[in-house]
This record gives sequence, structure tokens and C-alpha cells, in this order.
Amino acid sequence: MGATLTFNTLKDCHNESKSAVKISKVNTRSPLYSLLLSRRHSQTLAKKEEKQRNSIPALYKGSRKYKLQDINAMSCSLALSNSPALSPPMSLFRDNSPIISPSPEALNLSLTHLKPSSSPSSPCSPFRLRLQKPPSGSLLSSSVSTSASSSDSGSTAGLGPRSASAILKRKRPTRLDIPMATTALHFGVPATPCAVMREVEREGCGYSVYCKRGRREVMEDRFSASVKLQGDCKQAFFGVFDGHGGAKAAEFAALKLEKNILDEVVGRKDETMVEEAVKAGYLKTDAEFLKEDVTGGACCVTALIQNGSLVVSNAGDCRAVLSRDGAAEALTSDHRPSREDERNRIETLGGYVDLCRGVWRIQSCLAVSRGIGDHHLKQWVIAEPETKIITIKPEYEFLILASDGLWDKVSNQEAVDIARPSCVGINKQNPLSACKKLVNLSVSRGSSDDISVMLVQLGQF
Repeated sequence: MGATLTFNTLKDCHNESKSAVKISKVNTRSPLYSLLLSRRHSQTLAKKEEKQRNSIPALYKGSRKYKLQDINAMSCSLALSNSPALSPPMSLFRDNSPIISPSPEALNLSLTHLKPSSSPSSPCSPFRLRLQKPPSGSLLSSSVSTSASSSDSGSTAGLGPRSASAILKRKRPTRLDIPMATTALHFGVPATPCAVMREVEREGCGYSVYCKRGRREVMEDRFSASVKLQGDCKQAFFGVFDGHGGAKAAEFAALKLEKNILDEVVGRKDETMVEEAVKAGYLKTDAEFLKEDVTGGACCVTALIQNGSLVVSNAGDCRAVLSRDGAAEALTSDHRPSREDERNRIETLGGYVDLCRGVWRIQSCLAVSRGIGDHHLKQWVIAEPETKIITIKPEYEFLILASDGLWDKVSNQEAVDIARPSCVGINKQNPLSACKKLVNLSVSRGSSDDISVMLVQLGQF
């Protein structure tokens, strides 16, 4: 076999591996054997290169030609692209994000498995992605500008000097204007002015009332006043209702209690049964409210004037105080768990009364023992009122009906002393001014509760 062979002969020997092996076995020093080994070595390297090319992400397969040794030698950095596949989440651009910091090092994500190189990488390298310049004032603006300047000086930050208007094209959505709606319970009729106003005042024939909201967002006190009942100017009904756990029970009592009491009084047609009629009216109102399946409760104090008699009833801690020639006389007694008879009644029924932060409460919850509503405590908090009937005399000057917001800070006699100069012994009486003085006095002494004061001039009945 000659030492000079054509390329076709070498190719034939390569294709015929058996012949090539036979030749190499015969003469290992021949040029054909050397060329054959060199050819196989080149094929092995080509396969390795192809395998490495296949392991490169598909993003770089369509890029320009490159050499694997250049890839191994260069130090590159990855920047975030505008591509949806590589775009970062919106949370990365918030100020409170712990992932991106203003320092350039946070944006230079060097590949740890690649060897560093002293020469700068080519701008056309397939491993370099350019990040557009963020808007001025953003979290990334200072970092990108720093990296861009270092890129101009030959650094490998990976951020080009080209600037753009903004990275994020999406705009903040328009603010939604949601209308505010009040969710008051009206029970078929509009709510009293107390529901939406901070202060309510009213003057009528023989009465004046002033209500002031405390620190709550909604006034929970209500009142009712009706004169000339059945066309008789000597008959009237007045009431003050102090709600707790919301204003629903007080609102309901202000609308229903008067009607239920009058229906019972007219239906019995016996003046000796007035006390039972008032009790039946209270219990009927309570039963109707419990059917509404709403929460909360209300303390009540009412005054019914008919046939020259004053019928005063209460359930809870609202109070009625009479001025008898300037002397205060309480016509009602507050229903609270601290009363011995009330505590005994509650304990007999299986409940308990304990002291919570200086206040006696039923089941560690409610500080009154009677009232309208309070479904969850109805076993112990009853709606049965205590009633007192007196005949109106000339020395009976006026009657004060008020919620506990007044009586917690002002005593009975003090209230009469403050109100009397505006109601008795002057030509131009101003009972509304007296109501305001009492309310403001209670507020000045630290009351944060709703306060309602009604003053009834008994001389007109």
C-alpha cells in the first residue's frame, strides 16, 4: 500500500471501518493510519460540541455563531428582558421588596459556573440581555445608571447605555368610587333624626327634648312624644329609649311601645288596670322585637298622662325625676345587677352576676337587668317594667326623663336645681335651654355616652 493516497481513497477507508482497521493493523506508521485517527478525533470533538450546543437554552440557538471556548472564557451577566417569559413580577419594583436593592451588585447576576475573563465580553454575545432604563425616581434608576456608566468603561455589568421611556407600560387602574350607603333599620318608617345627627333638639306643646351623641359613630338613643291623644289636650305620652348593642331596639321601641300601651289601655276600659295594661304593652313590644331576629337591646322610661294621672314606667337604667316645689323625687328605680332583688332573681333563674372593672354585669356581659330585646340574655333580662301612678298636683312642677348618660354624672337634686330657674318663676320659660345645660354639664364631667334629656311641664296637663 503506497504512502500517497488521494482523498477519495481516505474517505473510502473511513467508510469501510473494517478495511481501515485491517490497514492500521498491518502498518501503524503509515500516513493513512494517522489521517484516520485524526479524522475520528475530529468527529468525537464535533459530537461533543453538538451535545453542548443542544444543552444551551433555546433563546440563544438563533443567535450568531460562537465558539464554545469563548463561552467558557467570558464572564457575562444576565439582565431582565421585556419578554413575558423573563419579565420580573410587579412586586420586584416596589419600594418594600427585599429582592432588588439600589446597589448595582443586585442586578449583576454572574454565572458562577463560567470562568472569568480579563477581556470584556462582546456586545453581541448571546448571553447578554439589555435592560431598559427605568423611569427617573424609581428604585432601579440609580442602579441602572451606575451600571450603564460602568459598561461604557469596559465593565461587564450587562446593562447597555441605551435609555428608554419606561420599563413598565401598564398604568395604574382608575380609582373606583364606591358610594357610601347607610344600613339603618327603619322598620317601615324613616329613622328619627338621632340616627344621623350629632345633636337633636325639639320643642312641643308642654315638652322639650335635647339629645347629644357620645363617642359612638351612631346615636343609639331615641325618644317619642305625642300630645293630644284621642283629641284630648290633657292626654300625652312621652318616652326616652337608650339602646345598647346598636340602635335597632331603641328605634323599634320608640315606634311601637306607645301604640301597644295605648291599645292595651283602651282595650281594658278600666282605670284600675292601667298598670297591667302598661306591663302588657311592654311585653308585647319585646315579643315583637324578638321576632325581628336582630341583636341589641334598649332601656326604656315612659310617662303616660291621662285623666289627671301620671303613669311612669321603666325597664332598665333610664330614670324619671319629679320636681316637687324644687325638691327632686325619683319616680323610678334603675334595674341593674347590683340591686339585691335583681341579683337574687337572676341567680334563682340559673344566671350569675359578677364584678367586671368596677361594674356589676349579668353573665359578665350586660350592666342592666331589664329592657327590650337582648335575645341572648332573655332568660335573665326581662322586659317587665316597674310602674308608679300618681295624681298630678299643683306643686308638681316638671318631670325629667333622661338616659343614664345624664344620671351617671348628675344627681337628681342637682338636675332639678339646674333646670328649675328656666322652667318656674319667670315669664318667658325656656325648658330647652335647661335640657342643654344638663347635657353639657354631664359632658363636661367626662361622660362619653349618648345623652338624652326630656323635660315635661306638668302644669300644662
